[in-house]
Amino acid sequence: MKKRILIIMLLCSTFLSACKKNGERETNAFDEKTKEMNFMDNDERISEQSEVEKQIEKGYDLPLDKKAREEAESDCIEKMELISELYLPFYNEDRYPDTLPDNIIWQASEKIAESGNCVTFSEPYANMEHYEKFEEFLDSSGLGKPGSMLVYTVHFNGSISREKYIYDGSHMYVVKANALWNDDNKSIMTYISNTRIKEWRYTEKGWFCYKLCVPEYPEVTEVVDGSCLIRVKPMADENRKMSKQCVFGVAYQGNNLLCSNWDTEHMADLDYNGMYEYFHEMKYGEKFQPEENQEGIPKEQFENLIMEYLPVTEREIQKYAVFDEENQSYVWERIGCFNYAPTFFGTSVPEVTHIRENEDGTVTLTVDAVCQMILCDDAVITHELTVQFAEDGSFQYLGNKILDDGISNIPEYQYRIGKKETEQGIRE
Repeated sequence: MKKRILIIMLLCSTFLSACKKNGERETNAFDEKTKEMNFMDNDERISEQSEVEKQIEKGYDLPLDKKAREEAESDCIEKMELISELYLPFYNEDRYPDTLPDNIIWQASEKIAESGNCVTFSEPYANMEHYEKFEEFLDSSGLGKPGSMLVYTVHFNGSISREKYIYDGSHMYVVKANALWNDDNKSIMTYISNTRIKEWRYTEKGWFCYKLCVPEYPEVTEVVDGSCLIRVKPMADENRKMSKQCVFGVAYQGNNLLCSNWDTEHMADLDYNGMYEYFHEMKYGEKFQPEENQEGIPKEQFENLIMEYLPVTEREIQKYAVFDEENQSYVWERIGCFNYAPTFFGTSVPEVTHIRENEDGTVTLTVDAVCQMILCDDAVITHELTVQFAEDGSFQYLGNKILDDGISNIPEYQYRIGKKETEQGIRE
């Protein structure tokens, strides 16, 4: 009997021991699995955190919290609704026009500015409403004081941009948002972005120049331009008037009137064939469009327009320009990739900064070439342009002088139709 009890106790002990070991093995396996799962989740969290940190380090496509996003969206839509009554008369069954009248854009910006907002519009010589607030923000940021400032831009297609500049004491960021009208006459958001500003400065002339963080090589193989310029200090009315009247129409692309040194005694190297179309638009308010199958520009038509803006004779024009004597016409080609290599300087906008009246009745304009693309410079070159005004308001260009050897800092001018030998010089 005792032997039988001992055998039963031994079997129970063995069974319980086995159960305990199995239980321990199951518990240990569960613990290991839990640890493994925790480890994997942690890896994923680390990986995700690492990607966010990398993006923050890059400075573009930065995350934007829900509150900031909703604030930007609601503010843009609110401003669009505020000026909707100005836009409605231009809405048709298809869509808004690509370009709204200047006075409508100006009225829209004034309406947004009524609440004390900093507002500008996408016109080369536009002034910023309530610019003092933005200037104060930039001055404070320059002293290392944290703060933020909103700036609205009204565009000619009826859309509105909203930029919120934020300085945290170390870095400056900009949250950009844009809204426009859709085909159903409703305002919609087109984008919202959050980007760190890589470098910035506020110039003596009153330009806020900055470069955004953008994708760089090897992430991209082409240059991504993050340059931006915003006029803060207002432009003098007379300077704006002269800028529009005398220099904006010709600028620095497709002709060399403003980007070469010349005077009334040295006019051979001006690109007459190139500048014709710019004089045409200045005079008639529309781009030059040759008639279908037209070969060149008729002699009289070409010469009369050139002589209206420059003190040259018919004979001199024939000698300096590319002239087809057989057909009695001047050669003209539309500017394009086969006859023009784009340059960043060519996109610059000429800005009159000073006006001097001379004793001989002429006027000398001091002009800065303001370039936003890549160069991000409010004065790539500074030059003095001399003009002669007539009593009826018309004028002629008499000479241009690039100051401080600035001509060595810009690309060599590319003639659209080649060059021509002259008595004063060789245009190869």
